[in-house]
Amino acid sequence: MASLTLRGRAIDFQKDDEWNTPPEAWIDIKEYIPNKIIWEPFMLNNETSTSITTLQEMGFEVLGNSTDNFFETNIGEVIVSNIPFSIKGKVIKKLYELDKPFIIIMPISTLSQIQFKKYFRDKIQLIIPKKRIQFIKGKEHLKRNCFDVIYYCYKCDLQKDIIFL
Repeated sequence: MASLTLRGRAIDFQKDDEWNTPPEAWIDIKEYIPNKIIWEPFMLNNETSTSITTLQEMGFEVLGNSTDNFFETNIGEVIVSNIPFSIKGKVIKKLYELDKPFIIIMPISTLSQIQFKKYFRDKIQLIIPKKRIQFIKGKEHLKRNCFDVIYYCYKCDLQKDIIFL
């Protein structure tokens, strides 16, 4: 991924994965999140992350842990997360191995990647956000996101394969 300048500081997305999901991104898809125990495994910084708090405020039971533990842990009944894009390939492989329901935010370009197609061809459903998600860096909302993301859903039994919000 490319770098971006935020408030005069260059951000390299390959090295800086700590971009939090704004609450409205989860609120927008509340009706599509299975009513199961959620595992939010990508808590890079629990103090600034809003995902667990937002999902709990929406009425879900949520378990969380750090990225390093994702590869050795299997908790909860469904994974709901904005994954670290720099390790996307490893995460996709692990999601396939876990074979549990998930809703994951990833760049739309993931659809065309060989590894993703190898594991999830014809098994995935998509939720298309109503607009670009403006991620949070620290306490600042990114004013202009330079790439599109979508929600990738697996074993969530959505009524349609592609849902436009």
